[in-house]
Amino acid sequence: MTWRFYVGFSLFCLINISVADEIRPGYLEIKETSQNVFSVLWKMPAKGNKKVSSRLSLPDKCIDKVQPISQLINGSYIERSIIVCKDGIVGKNISIPGLVSSNTDILLRMEFLDSLSLSALLTPEESAYQIPSEKSSLQIIDTYTWLGLEHILQGVDHLLFVFALILIVSSKRRLLWTITAFTLAHSITLASATLGVVQVPQQPIEAIIALSILFLAVEIVHSQQGKVGAAARWPWLIAFIFGLLHGFGFAGALVEIGLPQQAIPLALVFFNVGVELGQLLFVAGVLLVGWLLRKFTEERLIRKAETIAVYFIGSVSAFWVFERVSAY
Repeated sequence: MTWRFYVGFSLFCLINISVADEIRPGYLEIKETSQNVFSVLWKMPAKGNKKVSSRLSLPDKCIDKVQPISQLINGSYIERSIIVCKDGIVGKNISIPGLVSSNTDILLRMEFLDSLSLSALLTPEESAYQIPSEKSSLQIIDTYTWLGLEHILQGVDHLLFVFALILIVSSKRRLLWTITAFTLAHSITLASATLGVVQVPQQPIEAIIALSILFLAVEIVHSQQGKVGAAARWPWLIAFIFGLLHGFGFAGALVEIGLPQQAIPLALVFFNVGVELGQLLFVAGVLLVGWLLRKFTEERLIRKAETIAVYFIGSVSAFWVFERVSAY
């Protein structure tokens, strides 16, 4: 096959990633405010001015105490209600029919008067959940690891930054140190921001994250032209500095999802574990594709493909910068 095939195929994949609809998780919070009385917050991503075709199915003998309030805010359909469950809800089922057609995961959080807090992830494959009477650390580990993994694999901007790091680093050993520095940095700010130690506005952070990708794209082009910049000389330092900013981006998503009050450290740690697992899977996938290309393609053709990919990354990140700056 010619190099044009590899370039075209790579660009096709990148374009599909960049223009695809954002897959955002939904959120369901059920909080006991008095004996067998619960406030319900139901949030689902909307498509245009319409919510996705999913509905909330509560246990039998649960009725609305007041008329539910629904509104469309920032691309999400939000419904608030207060329900009364005569026999309680422990041991009962909560389900969300219609998740298969919506392709949306739902984070369920429950809080009870006795301080018991539960978290679970509902998916199109498992859209029902039986409410247990006791909390489970394994359930929290499973839920937040999966959320972290899902978040990084759907975070196109974070993945493009990592991809640019792979392109600019010349050896596997330096790549190991660079990815480690990036991981350490965003772990620090993820924990600090989630726990409220440091607070920064989210919109400027998202714009700077896009700018960090553009910076790396420019540095790669300069390196190809023989102008070795800071990113090529000290990739681990650049990865650490920008990793601090990317950590605030991860924290914004986690704060929106929420943490179980009785197990905040556990959920935070395993959300981060999920992020790292996703990042490692992505790096391994890129390295595998690179190895296959080098095995079956001439080096000069690969260089051409890399150049086209870098200009594409730079164009997409520049668009994100303008888009995110104009948003505020």
